[in-house]
This record gives sequence, structure tokens and C-alpha cells, in this order.
Amino acid sequence: MSKVVLITGGSSGIGKSIGEFLHHKGFTVFGTSRNPSNYKNSIFPLLELDVKQVSTITAAVQTVIDSKGRLDVLINNAGAGITGPIEEIPEEEIKANFDTNFFGPINVIKAVLPQMRGQKSGLIINVTSIAGYMGLPYRGIYSASKGALEILTEAFRMELKPFDIEMTNVAPGDFATNIAAGRYHAPLKEDSPYNASYGKSLELMNAHVDAGSDPEMMAKAVYNIINTNKPKIHYKVGEFMQKFSIVLKRVLPDRVYEKLLMNHYKI
Repeated sequence: MSKVVLITGGSSGIGKSIGEFLHHKGFTVFGTSRNPSNYKNSIFPLLELDVKQVSTITAAVQTVIDSKGRLDVLINNAGAGITGPIEEIPEEEIKANFDTNFFGPINVIKAVLPQMRGQKSGLIINVTSIAGYMGLPYRGIYSASKGALEILTEAFRMELKPFDIEMTNVAPGDFATNIAAGRYHAPLKEDSPYNASYGKSLELMNAHVDAGSDPEMMAKAVYNIINTNKPKIHYKVGEFMQKFSIVLKRVLPDRVYEKLLMNHYKI
């Protein structure tokens, strides 16, 4: 019997790539989108779900269970980017980003747990980010939201062990997706004290995404995780230097690592 998989944010980018890969491997895949009617050519069903609206989460999860009688894998992939000087990002945008990247995944997890506990099995994969392992200039809110999800997973997976439910993180680096187009960008103000350095950093961030890896790399990593009996707590997927940056943070003095980041972002 093929495993039943639910992927939030499955209409484009990494989520779509994961869904298509698993579909071709014989999994029963359901994706989600805030507006599934906009994606007529999806090769797997797309359910309406907005991670900021609990009622849509409950309805989508129930649809999967009613249709297939079980839910084996949740991939918490839906997320949003945000850039800007922390001082200049409106508070409502900061809260909106955490609603999508942190509180949203929590609510999806809560919705699937009763079914997984009842069937005495399940796997939850939280898609975080390599950016969540470090505070990146002008991406501080994004780093914080993804870092919070990383830490939450460490605690959550221990609480779920008695129910034979596994949880893990997979942190991607830069991939060639449309995430940059969907980011909230704090305006680049002419009179801002951050104008020059934020402008340079913004160009660099967009270039990284444009030159990013093929999202199929993430799809293959997720497939391997699903087929692992005892998943690790953390996985990192991306180019060597992106993953190596996490190692450097562990071994270098804080100020040396900070200087490396500032040089990289031309601050």
C-alpha cells in the first residue's frame, strides 16, 4: 500500500518538485495551495489550505483522511520570505511572517497528530532553511522564524516518540524557485541609513536564488528521509559552501564568523 503524503505549499517551487518526485515513485500525494484553482495542470490533487487559517488546515487534513483512511507523511513546506533592515520592517509584516513560517506549521502538525497517533505511525518533515542556523543581515526575521522551527522540532520529536511518530527538519540552501518574487521586501528608502548596504545585500540575495540548485535535489533528499527507518533530527540540503557555513559557525569564534558574513554581504 502506497504511503499517503500531504505537502503544504505544493503548487510551486520546492513543494511542487517534492510532490511530483514522490508521485512518480508511487506515493499517494496531496498538495495544498491557498488558491488551487490557479494550478490546473498539477499532476497530484491540490487542496485549499492557508497555514494562517486553522479552519482550512482542519478541512484539508480531514479531506485526506476521508479519502484514504490514513495519513503517513506530512511535509511542512509552505513558507514565506522576508527581507529588510529589522528596524524598518513593519511589525505586522514580522508577525505575518511568523504566522506563516512558525505558527502555521505548528497548527498543521496539531491537525495531523490525532490521526497519526491513532494509526501508531507517522512522519513529519519540517522544511526549514540553512538561513535558520545563523542570523543573516537583512534576513534576520526569516532566519529567526526558520531557526525557531528548527528548535521546536528538537523538542516536539521527543514528545512524539512514545506514539511512534517521527519528526525531522530538512534545511535547504538556495534553490532556483520563485520564492524571491513572493517575499516581502521592506522598501529601499532613499533617506534610510541602511540604503547602500541593504541595496547591495538585496541584489546578492536575489542573485543567489537565480543561480540556485535544482529543487529536485530537495525532492530526492525528502524521498530518502521517508525511506529511512530512524530519521536524523537535522538534514541540510544545498551546495557544499552553504552547508559548510554551518560548520564554520560551530568552530570559529563568534566575531570572526560575524566578520565573514559582513564581508560576504558587503557591509
